[in-house]
Amino acid sequence: MAYLIHPQFDPVAISIGPLSVHWYGLMYLLAFVLFVVLGRVHAKRLPAAGWTNQAIDDLLFYGALGVVLGGRLGYVLFYKPAYFLSNPLETFALWQGGMSFHGGLLGVLFAMWLYGRKHGRSFFEVTDFIAPLVPLGLAAGRMGNFINGELVGRVTDVSWAMIFPRTDYFPRHPSQLYQFACEGLLLFALLWWYASKPRPRAAVSAVFLMGYGLARFVAEFGREPDDFLGLLFGNLSMGQWLSLPMILAGIVMYRYSQRQPV
Repeated sequence: MAYLIHPQFDPVAISIGPLSVHWYGLMYLLAFVLFVVLGRVHAKRLPAAGWTNQAIDDLLFYGALGVVLGGRLGYVLFYKPAYFLSNPLETFALWQGGMSFHGGLLGVLFAMWLYGRKHGRSFFEVTDFIAPLVPLGLAAGRMGNFINGELVGRVTDVSWAMIFPRTDYFPRHPSQLYQFACEGLLLFALLWWYASKPRPRAAVSAVFLMGYGLARFVAEFGREPDDFLGLLFGNLSMGQWLSLPMILAGIVMYRYSQRQPV
């Protein structure tokens, strides 16, 4: 059976002398640009909330710090605690890779709490505003994973399976594209529509948690588990176990939101 072959893109997008710009870095840049552009459009849809361009730029600064610091610490604590306990200085070796979405989410939530505390806005007021701005950035990140041919899917014989030669020559699910579509495009469409008019406090944040958690949980069935962890209790991956609390928290928050004023 003929399978698709991953194009094996050069991970370096642009080289000018000794300077190299990697595709993954460009995807991060695209995510930040999308956050600002969408944030300004979203602020105009909800003028009563009083979000200014300067506030959106500040949110981006706080959020970027939360993503990087939380993502790295989450990877260290959730995925390789024993290794980094033995090699603590490698915690700071970001250039070697290793980021966790769930850790990044916790980092962003903490950063948004700090922002709200400094600027006199409630936590959910901030998270409800940024929730619709996040999924397209996640989509950009997953496209970066696909371009790099990393975080490949499980071996399969479906007709759209793809071979990733830098990994091996087994046909695999293109799980990065599953996540690009579900965690990115579909979740964005849902949240952009849902947040287009005033909702009860915490409702938009709750929909994000439920939507992302469910999308990630399902997509993980097609994604190869980390080789140093494998499948855990119940034949679920670490990503799935970390997504379950998100879904539960989203349900609890949504029920709470229905008792709040619009």
